Order: sequence, then C-alpha cells, then structure tokens
Amino acid sequence: MYFFSDNATPICPEVMAAIAAADHEDHGYDGDAWSARLDGAFSALFETPVRALWLSTGTAANSIALATLCPPYGGVLCHEEAHIVVDECGAPGFFTHGATLMPLPGAGAKLTPEAVTERLKTIRPDVHQVPARAISITNATEYGLGYAPDEVAALGEVAKAHGLSVHMDGARFANAVAHRGCAPADLTWRAGVDALSFGCVKNGGMIGEALLFFGAQADARAAEATRWRKRSGHLMSKGRYLAAQILAMVEGDLWLRNARAANGAAQALAEGATGRLMHPVEANELFVRLTAAQAAQLRAQGFGFYDWGEGAARLVTNWSQDAASVAPLAQALKALDDG
Repeated sequence: MYFFSDNATPICPEVMAAIAAADHEDHGYDGDAWSARLDGAFSALFETPVRALWLSTGTAANSIALATLCPPYGGVLCHEEAHIVVDECGAPGFFTHGATLMPLPGAGAKLTPEAVTERLKTIRPDVHQVPARAISITNATEYGLGYAPDEVAALGEVAKAHGLSVHMDGARFANAVAHRGCAPADLTWRAGVDALSFGCVKNGGMIGEALLFFGAQADARAAEATRWRKRSGHLMSKGRYLAAQILAMVEGDLWLRNARAANGAAQALAEGATGRLMHPVEANELFVRLTAAQAAQLRAQGFGFYDWGEGAARLVTNWSQDAASVAPLAQALKALDDG
C-alpha cells in the first residue's frame, strides 16, 4: 500500500473515457471543440466569467500565472516553503525573466496579512529595491492546511490596498474546497484572487492542469499567457486530450467527488495517528511523527511513504481510496509502540 504521492495514482475511469472520446480528428493546438468549452465550464463552476487555459504541468501553470502578474523587476510575496520556492527549480524566475520571490515564514506554510504587511513596510519606494507586485499562496498548503474564505479575503484586502495581484497555487484546490464545503468562488475571485492554478493530475487526471484568470484583466492576462505557453513549449499540438480530461473533471463534479474520497481516506488515517499528527488534517496529506524504527516497522508491513525530515513522515491519500482501503495503515499506526 503506497502513500508516497497523489501524483503516482492511476487515472480515474471517467478521465480515461474522456480521452478515448476525444480520440478522433479535430483542430490542432487549442482550436478544438474541447478547448473551446473550457471558459464556459469554469465560468459556470466559479459563477463569473473565467478565461481558462490548459497546460501540461503545475509548474508551468504557476510560473506562467506569475509571469502575467509580475514584471521582471518585481517581487512575489510567498511562503518560504511554497512549491514555487522549494520544488520548481527556479521556474518562476525563468518564466518571469528574473522576478524575485520574497519568501516569508508562517505556521503550516500559510501566509498571514500581518506578515505580508510587515514585509511591505520594509520595501522602500525608490528604484534601488525590488517592488512587490504579487502575492502567491497555496491552497491547500504544502502541509495540507486550507485557507478559509475569510483568510484569503484578508490577504486580498492587503493586496488591493498595495496594488498587488494575487495568485493561488491550487494543485490541491479540490481538496481545499471539499474540506471547507464552500463555493469555489468564495476561495478565489470573491476573495481577491486574480489567477488560479487549478490542479487535475493529483485528483485523478493523466496530464494537464488548468490556469484560470478572473476579473477585469482576465482577457488581457489570458492572451499574454497563451504567448508564454507557446514560447515555453507547452502548447501541445493535440491539446484536445488535455482539455477533455479537464472537462471530465469539471462538468460532472468529478473533481469534487474525487477530492472528497481522498480527504475521507486521510481522515480515516488521522484517527489511527492520534497523538502523532504534526498539523491538522484539512486535505489529503498527513504529517506524522515517527522514529526511524517505527518507520521501518511500517515499511516492513508493506506501507510506502516518504520520510519528511528527521522523526517525521508524510502520508498522502488519493481519489481511489476510502476509509476501508486505508484501514490497515490506520490500524498499524495505532498499534505502534512509543516505547
């Protein structure tokens, strides 16, 4: 039983069927019938006009989003453990032609309005310093914590007051929405988010993520993003296969069903890991305290997972699991000897 990453899971059947249904001749690149439906599908989901592009990876979605929001001389305020900081090999700087990431601390990999405001106070308005131009947050965060709508809105207010744009890395956005039980709009444009990287692969897709733009500048930013997509080699010649997967996720609420399953499995594991949890479980990731001996004991029983620093491990559930399927690990965690 593997709990390494939701990147490694199988494709869900509905997505596979959507790929097969798109397997006939149509226009190339993004001129096909499936790509043409993306704006409408996401506009319905988010209850507002949305411009949507497919991209092949989350790294590309995050980086192209930031390239449209921040000039090369600008800065992006983000958490010091954000994916764009520690796991994307400098891609945001590459795509933006040199924009600076401005990492900030925060419990559970969450930014706070106070931390952002204090950092902004230190930036002089002269030409000698990098001016902040955007904020980027991750929902759910790198430690599986979700921002509530009012938390996003508070950051959105800070951004508005200082003329900043807001990007949300939503690789696990579905899990965040499923946990909160709120409308997708409440976590995004209603709270001041300008661009969202909407994750699909971790939620049962094969390849393909969506980059969404909201608000008055959505058309202009989407047009710019299409140029970045081409220039960076992410304009797939048969884009209908990516669009078909994303539509399968969104049009039938598969994205939310899958996320609820993964979250439910995580909650079942959390019950077995009582006393070991390092963070609240608000998505499909658990961070648990384990000694090296305890980790070895679990692996000897056939459970696979990543160590997460000394004395800790990360467990990730996915769309294909439920409480019953993860019960063996929950029981094994409960049975560990702390002595």
